[in-house]
Amino acid sequence: MGQWEIPGFLRNKLKEQYGEELAEKIFGGYEKERPVTLRVNTLKTDVAFVKESLRQEQIGYREVPWSDNALVIEKVREPAIKKLELYESGRIYLQSLSSMLPPLVLEPKAGESILDMAAAPGGKTTQIAAVSGNMASITACEKNRVRAQRLRYNIEKQGASRVCVMETDARKLDDFFSFDKVLLDAPCTGSGTLDMCCGGRGKLDEELLWRSSKVQGELLAKALKLLKPGHEMVYSTCSVLKEENEQVVSRALKKIKAEIVPIEKEAFVGVPLLPVTLEGTLCICPDDWYEGFFVARIRKKR
Repeated sequence: MGQWEIPGFLRNKLKEQYGEELAEKIFGGYEKERPVTLRVNTLKTDVAFVKESLRQEQIGYREVPWSDNALVIEKVREPAIKKLELYESGRIYLQSLSSMLPPLVLEPKAGESILDMAAAPGGKTTQIAAVSGNMASITACEKNRVRAQRLRYNIEKQGASRVCVMETDARKLDDFFSFDKVLLDAPCTGSGTLDMCCGGRGKLDEELLWRSSKVQGELLAKALKLLKPGHEMVYSTCSVLKEENEQVVSRALKKIKAEIVPIEKEAFVGVPLLPVTLEGTLCICPDDWYEGFFVARIRKKR
């Protein structure tokens, strides 16, 4: 397990929320060394080309049941992949499988105006661009200057040509904006992405959880305000705690006329799921392929 230990605060929270057996399953997921996973950037290439290139480099891979563009790399770590021409040219993007789900649930389409509220480093932003065939107008917000620079770099490298980066806190966007769709991958405690193999994370305590849920609530309220009536958005976190997930969404739904659009579990075969207290949402259990993640699809009522 290494020297890093799961904080007692988190242990207790997870046992309280999920029960002893499921909590132990989550703890086991934290101990897994997940393989490198990548997304084929269809703005620059296709899956067949990437697969052939990997074969020529004698790099094994496995396919993912729910996405033709996702690959799991076998027995090769990230530094080696980053040396490949595929990576250098932006034909592939290193991205966790769980983080590929929110843009797929969002279903971006050509001609739509889409807001990505916390966009850096750009994995989901460029995925939205790719899924829409570079035909959606994307506004990507990032308040941190260094992270915004990284976002711009990845957008350019991936060839996502219809993205406007706004270096601002999305909570401060003017209310005259309106969007067809919104992706809010909210900042969180990261309780789903703890990696015991790499030394875990920094401090995770009650104060961080409280601050995270407060910001999440403010961002979600803003998202629903900017979303056009009758249209849909996706709220996601890399947390498995209901305080950041179901509770944040439930509070927002009480204040603004909106409803959950149930996510079809059948569309994501093989994804390990945890029970949720808000019907129609997904919470992914960390395991040897997946990080813990929460995804909710929300429609603003007319």
